[in-house]
Amino acid sequence: MRHMIDPLDFSTEEISALLDVADDIQRRPDCYAHLCAGKKLATLFYEPSTRTRLSFEAAMLNLGGSVLGFSSADSSSAAKGESIADTIRVISCYADICAIRHPKEGAPLVASQFSAIPVINAGDGGHQHPTQTLTDLLTIRSLKGSLGGLTIGLCGDLKFGRTVHSLIKSLARYPDMHFVLISPSELRTPDYIVREVLQANGIDYLEAERLEDVIAKLDILYMTRVQRERFFNEEDYVRLKDSYILDEAKLRLAKEDMAVLHPLPRVNEIAVEVDKDPRAAYFKQVQYGVYVRMALILNLLGLEAQAC
Repeated sequence: MRHMIDPLDFSTEEISALLDVADDIQRRPDCYAHLCAGKKLATLFYEPSTRTRLSFEAAMLNLGGSVLGFSSADSSSAAKGESIADTIRVISCYADICAIRHPKEGAPLVASQFSAIPVINAGDGGHQHPTQTLTDLLTIRSLKGSLGGLTIGLCGDLKFGRTVHSLIKSLARYPDMHFVLISPSELRTPDYIVREVLQANGIDYLEAERLEDVIAKLDILYMTRVQRERFFNEEDYVRLKDSYILDEAKLRLAKEDMAVLHPLPRVNEIAVEVDKDPRAAYFKQVQYGVYVRMALILNLLGLEAQAC
């Protein structure tokens, strides 16, 4: 039995194969429509979510399976003090596979150690978000044709942004990648990511505080919101929340084929006027997220498409 807890749990070759399945699902959805008939996905969301939870549910339903679970800790036995270990033991009796989001870093890993079914990390605190990373990789590969030789700018909350941490770790495995890390000093990329991922592997990177100064270099601009829920006090959040806003004026400085990604939800870090720009790819990203989660569910359950 295999789990998806960290984006590095799969090799680059395995990721490539997974993305190929996601591409095939996009082209031939009918061939996958009944592969999970009789299978159940449990969604254990101890933290609020719209896209990730519904994306998992849509993925399983598209595969012909069914879904059960909860959308907040208050509606689960966690409110009574039940441990993650006990919860997953119980869920293993009801479902065939589980997706878990939790505010505590490492909670999905703990769950996997006590689970009798495959566990997917759907986000743990400010740590990892591997299925968003798979979504990002599929989006980038679809838009750019490959996952190497690119300059990617990550902008906004790079300190608490789990999507950013997972994406850097994953893209660092591909050849000739260049990173531009754009944030206020208070929200810089954690030292351990810079030291253990970028510097340790000799990967080219640049830290900047002004998006305008570096946007012309970028093949991909990955915007993130400043996350209110990760701050210990409201004052710091209010001071930093509008640090970076992408608008038409800034886009005029960028390459014509640069792609703008965002894990969503956005607050106001991307102006609505940008939505109509052909470089805006964040809603395509949402659709790719369903395909890649379908592919991952099939992989972890050991299912393959039949000829159709």
